Amino acid sequence: MRDFLSSLLEQLGFDEPWKPVSQPALWAWMVFYVAFLAYAFSAHGGFLFIDSANLIVHEGGHNLFSWFGPTLCLWGGTLLQWLVPLLLAVYFFSQRETAGFVFCLFFFFENWLYTATYMADARAMVLPLVTTGDPEFAKHDFNTIFSSLGVLDYDTTIAAVVRAVGWIGMIGVVIWFARQKAGRGASSPLQASVDEESRFQQFLSKESKFDG
Repeated sequence: MRDFLSSLLEQLGFDEPWKPVSQPALWAWMVFYVAFLAYAFSAHGGFLFIDSANLIVHEGGHNLFSWFGPTLCLWGGTLLQWLVPLLLAVYFFSQRETAGFVFCLFFFFENWLYTATYMADARAMVLPLVTTGDPEFAKHDFNTIFSSLGVLDYDTTIAAVVRAVGWIGMIGVVIWFARQKAGRGASSPLQASVDEESRFQQFLSKESKFDG
């Protein structure tokens, strides 16, 4: 069983090393993430600039999942809002693209903050509602969801847990990124040519040994 799992992980490319990020790029990304975390913390659960994009994806999710019935239509906004950055993170993970993976996973967890704010408003319903349909038929997603699940009175408690997961996830991703070894950056065309010639010489050497 262990051999099977090892073989499966190897076929999926899990044993491949992460592509290095140059030292300047690593520092630039770290400044960005730390600044964003400080900005998000200072907002005290308020609307962040990135949430404008989250809102567009959220509304698109309602339209997309409306094809599968009213229940999935209701959940679809949050589902697509989480799925888009998560699936992008999975793609970059498969390609071992360090910066792309961290960026998408970071904003996957940032979406949890946005969702938590919406959840915490389930009873109060003071947030302005946005819809792509008739405004008269706009529903508060989590007022409806929590009411159907019988947990409406726990909206702020659930929101606090979701918000905590979002913060832990974002900080964890940044810590993981900070621990990655920086590469030397992109090589020059001359250095690339030398490296290519070296690899070709190694290939010829292996071929000659095989023929012998």
